[in-house]
Amino acid sequence: MYTSKIVAFALLVQGMLAAPTTTPTFKNHGTLSGWDGVNHEHKGTVTQVSDQSYKPDTSIKVVQIYDSSYTGRYHSEVYKKDVYKVGDDGFYGFAFRLDPNWDTSHGQSYNIAQFISNLEDSPENTCKDNWIPSGMIWLEKDQLYIRSKGGNMCKSTLKKYKIGTVKPGQWHQVVLQAKWRSDATGYYKVWFDGKQALEESNIITTYDDSSKKYGFQFRTGLYANGWHDDKKMEGTQGTRTLWVDEISVGTKYEDVVPSQK
Repeated sequence: MYTSKIVAFALLVQGMLAAPTTTPTFKNHGTLSGWDGVNHEHKGTVTQVSDQSYKPDTSIKVVQIYDSSYTGRYHSEVYKKDVYKVGDDGFYGFAFRLDPNWDTSHGQSYNIAQFISNLEDSPENTCKDNWIPSGMIWLEKDQLYIRSKGGNMCKSTLKKYKIGTVKPGQWHQVVLQAKWRSDATGYYKVWFDGKQALEESNIITTYDDSSKKYGFQFRTGLYANGWHDDKKMEGTQGTRTLWVDEISVGTKYEDVVPSQK
């Protein structure tokens, strides 16, 4: 009896010291069902279409339209809540296609995926910002980038990495493996079109949260953040369109790679 109690206690301690938790699983095949929400601002739209998809039969079409008299933000996204908390490990994948006429001659930022949470009430958030993104994936001209960002919410550490070259009119796929850590023990590994494009260890990937209670959303679609941040539009293409498909969250690469059968 005494030995069994010792074993039970040892197993309890082992469980308390177990490896970081993994993210929940989620899979969407280019539909508007199953999401926790759709966010489209001003003249932006988010629709489910059947005339374009990475895999049969549908995809999500997102559009944003520039308005020089408008001062707000330009989101056209779908989102899933609580895909990670501080200390989690996870995999995230999606496919996307830019409109064939997408203008790549100007270097403004167009965000196509992000992880974000409302951290306004966090005791670590002394600056009281509310919605704060950690990881983001975006376009500048024809180049795709990802960032790692975190640590102190008011004086965060940010690093930017190039993933690869995007061709308008062509479907591309992205897979991210992340260890979400608020100190320099985080990790990113990215595959672009099935090939490894990045591996970075000992980096900060999310924000300080001693409570580990704040869940981050995974958003994908289009956020024309350059229009808002720069307070102008570069060039003449005032309508931007792209499609997303096969969006997944999982615990291993095979869970989320869009080309997986």
